[in-house]
Amino acid sequence: MSGFDDNPFGEPIVDNPFADPSIQAATRNSTNPQQTLDDYDPFSSEANQQRTQNNFGQPATLQPSTQAVPAYSPSGAQYNNNAAPGASSPAAMTQISTAELQRRQDELEKKAQELERREAELMNSANASRPNNWPPLPSFCPVQPCFYHDINIDIPTEFQKIVQNLYYLWMFYTLVMVANILGGLVILIHSTDFRIFGLGIFYAVLFTPASFLCWYRPAYKAFKSDSSFNFMMFFFIFFFQTLVTIIQTIGFPGSGTCGVITSISLFSDGGIGILVGIFVLAIALGYGSCAAGNIFMLSKIHAIYRSGSETNRITMDKARQEFQSGFFGNQIVRDAAAGAARATVQSQFNQNSVY
Repeated sequence: MSGFDDNPFGEPIVDNPFADPSIQAATRNSTNPQQTLDDYDPFSSEANQQRTQNNFGQPATLQPSTQAVPAYSPSGAQYNNNAAPGASSPAAMTQISTAELQRRQDELEKKAQELERREAELMNSANASRPNNWPPLPSFCPVQPCFYHDINIDIPTEFQKIVQNLYYLWMFYTLVMVANILGGLVILIHSTDFRIFGLGIFYAVLFTPASFLCWYRPAYKAFKSDSSFNFMMFFFIFFFQTLVTIIQTIGFPGSGTCGVITSISLFSDGGIGILVGIFVLAIALGYGSCAAGNIFMLSKIHAIYRSGSETNRITMDKARQEFQSGFFGNQIVRDAAAGAARATVQSQFNQNSVY
């Protein structure tokens, strides 16, 4: 109760909060113009103004700039650092797109030029007969080419590959027959057997042009003009060609080919006969490859043609009509028939005049 007056009925005494000794000491320090270092505030407005006046004599002001601010454009390094991994810059994307468009345009121009060339060749062939170019013989040779052969022009695009493979098969068969002559020569030197060498030359001279004329050329013309007659001729002859090639692969005694049986008989001789047998066996494998290729091409061409429409499938009536139109439409046949008719009429007239 020490904080209260003992006389409750006397004059009221107001408790002055500023009478505290610590508050009075702080008040005396703030009113003192000489401030201590602890009381100095360097960031006050009065201190800043006084420091500016002492250095420059006037307050510092910021002058507005009239220079235009350039537009911000990120550099390539900044773009690559900020872009996602694997992303390309717009300039690179533009360059790639331009190069791709240029490449496609060049390809289209080349295709257009190729089409124009083929169209011009087709028009020239329609207006005038194309010169024969097969077999490719030099100009000084007395024998001139007999056929015109160009798969890229005569054959439709979807059949060019299979006709080209058939042409390669014919060339491989010719090469094997030439190797058969060499095998016959080796056998002649080893065992003085002249049959294989003589028959090998005969087969090469006979089958090389016959195979080209009898089955490759009909297939070429069949794909060129979608001729049922030529397709039937190809299937018929090529089937027997496959049988002949299988017989040549086996190499029966007296067949005149270096087949498997001939090579086995040479192995039994021993010595140098083993080397000769290996060479003959390689030729027999060549004949076997030709037989396998013949079977494959026969089945493939038959499947391609049979997969066409019903009107394009092979029929005897259609083939007979094509043969008749082609045979009687030939100028040589018509001239021969007209000459025979004139001769018959003339002889009949002479007999009537005599009587």
